[in-house]
Amino acid sequence: MAQKMTDEEWRAFVSNGTRTGKLSTVSADGSPHVAPIWFLLDGDELVFNTGKETVKGRNLARDGRIALCVDDDRPPFHFVVLSGRAQLSEELDDVRLWATRIAARYMGEERAEEYGARNGVPGELLVRVTIDKVVAVKDLAA
Repeated sequence: MAQKMTDEEWRAFVSNGTRTGKLSTVSADGSPHVAPIWFLLDGDELVFNTGKETVKGRNLARDGRIALCVDDDRPPFHFVVLSGRAQLSEELDDVRLWATRIAARYMGEERAEEYGARNGVPGELLVRVTIDKVVAVKDLAA
């Protein structure tokens, strides 16, 4: 039977391993745009990087509303959807710091600096999303 996750459970779920998030942003015509992202939680904020001139970057600069879905597609199935509003920064030291931290999660500590240097450059954005809403459900097929 499906159950709501506790705050502790959903935070552990989205932070486990190398699960990617499916980020939805609002396109100029109001339609959704979805793209996979690497991310981290920092307290009550979702943190990720993207290029300033990507579709995500342009959408976020115009309209900061986002939704992010993280799921486990194996039985008994679990998912978390986070919603909020993004704040963008081009502060290069912060962009590189977070690019390195995010890379450590997805590529391992041994390659974190390499990916941080690659992704923490001018033209990249640090995106911080204050999480306003959480929908977190576990054991959908139990």
